[in-house]
Amino acid sequence: MTITVDHRPEAPAGPPKLDSTRLRIAQQETLDTPRMAYSLLARMMFTPVDLLYGRQGSFTKFAMLEIIARVPYQAWERMGYWAVHRHAGSSALAKRVFERIVEARSDQDNEQWHLLIMQDLIQRHGIRQNWLLHRVAPWFISFFYYHVSWVLFLVRPEWSYRLNAEFEDHAEHEYMTFVAENPDLEFMPDPGTYAAEYGRFRSVADLLRQIGHDERVHKLGSLENVENPRP
Repeated sequence: MTITVDHRPEAPAGPPKLDSTRLRIAQQETLDTPRMAYSLLARMMFTPVDLLYGRQGSFTKFAMLEIIARVPYQAWERMGYWAVHRHAGSSALAKRVFERIVEARSDQDNEQWHLLIMQDLIQRHGIRQNWLLHRVAPWFISFFYYHVSWVLFLVRPEWSYRLNAEFEDHAEHEYMTFVAENPDLEFMPDPGTYAAEYGRFRSVADLLRQIGHDERVHKLGSLENVENPRP
């Protein structure tokens, strides 16, 4: 017997893709907006990254940031599945929790595309990566961030969302500032390695602006969850 499903819920489409003009506007908006007041926990992550990879932006530093960026979404997904099991007796509540899980997974996938793009740019530019700095260090920082996100979510979910908003705000400004300080990126064509999945842009500058705008969308989503931390 064949069963036909009339409607299947789709995962969120992810942050909107902007054209070149709108990306330039988004960049200027970021540059004109002060950074958030970062907490001690946020600075505890930013400081070692700056010490290890430099205060200035770079493809290798961005790859490191993207490895870390996936972590809170992974922690929230894990906690979400526990909550679904705990609220199995209330289908409506379990459904709302699961919708949060789907949202977190979509954001995590978006960050994964960012990482793949950064790794592709690193390889294309022949940048050598150190095993200690680019394998071991990211694991330790991610391990720390994962457990901090997990514990904060367990105690007060809004604290975990706030920390992620600070991280995304930092990443947004890092990308947009890097593009502003490196005008040669305007003349570097987007290789389009992941164009089918992420989109093709006029230049690497626009590609990085799009990633920076994605981080802004993630930040705003986390700030919304600060106001409404539980489904």
